[in-house]
Amino acid sequence: MSGLVSMYNRLTDLLSGTFVESIMQLLARIALAGIFWRSYQTKVVDGTWLQIDETQYFIFENEFSGLPIPTDLAVPMATYAEFFFPILLVLGLGTRFSALALMIMALVIQLFVFPDAAHFFGWAITVLGLGGFLLSRGAGLFSLDALIARVMGLKTA
Repeated sequence: MSGLVSMYNRLTDLLSGTFVESIMQLLARIALAGIFWRSYQTKVVDGTWLQIDETQYFIFENEFSGLPIPTDLAVPMATYAEFFFPILLVLGLGTRFSALALMIMALVIQLFVFPDAAHFFGWAITVLGLGGFLLSRGAGLFSLDALIARVMGLKTA
């Protein structure tokens, strides 16, 4: 029995190391970025990077009418946030800031666009979980944040 416990302890020590955690942080960054990148792609004209599809203004005006900011401001803010923050996350640059921004965006969407409580346990809780993990642990070894910290001689989390 002690051999089994010892083997279990070695395995958990291995899995809780910095390298494995950094792989999980990379996967969390990619997963969180993917949620918002897919949404961004629905907001722009096919074949363009930042040309907002005019139908988005209609959708925001009529289907997302609970937003506390004007449609003319909400559409570009949402589109550009869903473009830039996922890129930063995948690169691991400004990871904590990007994760926090997307968490706030998810909360705004949840509270003002889809206030239905049952829906909260869908995509929004996933965003908050992934974002909270990245906010608390940082980007990990495989990131520009870590590279910059190493070059500047700073402590990384």
